[in-house]
Amino acid sequence: MDDLTPNLSQARKLLQRKAYRDCHAICINVLKTQPNNAEAFTILGLLTADHENFAKALELFERAIRFGDDSGEAEAQAARCLIALNRRDEAVSMARQAANREPSEGLILDTIGVVLSRAGHHEESIAYYQAAVAANPNESGYQYNLGAALQFLGQFEAAATAFQTCLNLNPDDSRALVALASMSDSDDPSLVPQLETAWDKRDPQDVDQALQLAHALAKSFEDQQDPATAMTWLERGKQLKRASIRNRDEDDKACFAAAADLASRLSIEQAPDLGGPIFIIGMPRTGTTLTDRILSSHPDVTSAGELSDFSVALKRQTRTPGPHVLDAATLEAAMQTDLGTLGQTYMDKVAATLGLTGRFVDKMPLNAFFAPIILAAIPNARVVCLRRHAADTVLSNYRQLFATSFSYYAYAYDLKATARYVVQFFNLIDQYETALPPKRFKILDYESIIADQEGQTRQLLDFCGLSFNQACLDFHENDAPVATASATQVRKPLYSSSMGRWKSYRPAMDPALEILQVAGLI
Repeated sequence: MDDLTPNLSQARKLLQRKAYRDCHAICINVLKTQPNNAEAFTILGLLTADHENFAKALELFERAIRFGDDSGEAEAQAARCLIALNRRDEAVSMARQAANREPSEGLILDTIGVVLSRAGHHEESIAYYQAAVAANPNESGYQYNLGAALQFLGQFEAAATAFQTCLNLNPDDSRALVALASMSDSDDPSLVPQLETAWDKRDPQDVDQALQLAHALAKSFEDQQDPATAMTWLERGKQLKRASIRNRDEDDKACFAAAADLASRLSIEQAPDLGGPIFIIGMPRTGTTLTDRILSSHPDVTSAGELSDFSVALKRQTRTPGPHVLDAATLEAAMQTDLGTLGQTYMDKVAATLGLTGRFVDKMPLNAFFAPIILAAIPNARVVCLRRHAADTVLSNYRQLFATSFSYYAYAYDLKATARYVVQFFNLIDQYETALPPKRFKILDYESIIADQEGQTRQLLDFCGLSFNQACLDFHENDAPVATASATQVRKPLYSSSMGRWKSYRPAMDPALEILQVAGLI
């Protein structure tokens, strides 16, 4: 049998150049004479994953595994597809299977790290990122991924070193520049010229890159006490992004209406048993991570991070059409589904993937829409909903750079749209407070935590059925990973400097304030 390795080596080079047609042709020709060639299937899988057809790519990687790939590459890439398909437990298992091959290639090691990070295993991921960097220290992307993982773990100096190394290797990697700007806690203007140069050199077709750079520039000008220029940069970046996506306003309205309807129609146990999970919900940037840290500092509680498991389980059980786990049709379908099975599916998934069987906190903010379903499906669950001053909520969401692939936060690309969204959110939680059992649903005001940390902490612990523990007041000493935008802030004691911040952003904030005033929120 002919050795077709040179052909497949050429196919890999073509794949790197995104010459997909020629790459595909070589692989198909190889498979005509060697139908069980594992590497050909691996390359086809990589090509297919490049086009974000993760289900088909997974099939191809599974064939490569079946036909003898023992390098760990196909398994690592299969794990990447599984995590993209929200099959987290299978993804973690496959990533560890790849790791058991003891791979030495940087890309395989880095891919294992990425899968583990996305599945919430940040500490475990570090060793693979470090091994990837050791295998190929000149690959800037590996340095960036290592920096991101170190940042989640609170190792900020080491993270900054990795990001700077990434930039040294590839000055055009704007992600590292943005990361350094986001970590900056001073009025040092030195990054501004680099960011402005990156803005001028950016790919005009890459609206996500523009958005990231605009946010980084805004952060830099905020650090220099220039909020007016910061808001100008935010609008420049967000305008480009919102012009490239479909408007979600009507979808959001339908979701709010469906969630409110569920609160009044679902049958929910009034008093929970002890020992269930605690869900922290609310608008992003309103104290959800802070509350998670307070609770998970208790010796009987573990943070599970922001899990999509509940919404994914509901989507799969209802089998509603469409790609989104959050839509009005899926929420409405909850009335006709077996909620007991749904709750058990969620609990089993968390136990299988994170090993959590005791008290844990799930702090996915978007679970706000699922709160009535959560309480009906998990009889011993409690829900804590964060609420923050409406104007500060608008500003903090507008200033936040959300994952650009996550369409549910599209409201934040427009200041007035953000204000309208906040009005709808406040109306929803008002309805929740009336309809949901007070022993299972609690609204916690961010400002109250700041004003009375111990008193509010004691009330929170009592609501959750937990005894008081001093560690909950010393939450900033908790060294567990934080994979949210608050990674830096929650490692400090409470501070009040962010309260009333919106006042410094006038007159740019005035269009949003008018909407909040009409709604009676300020």
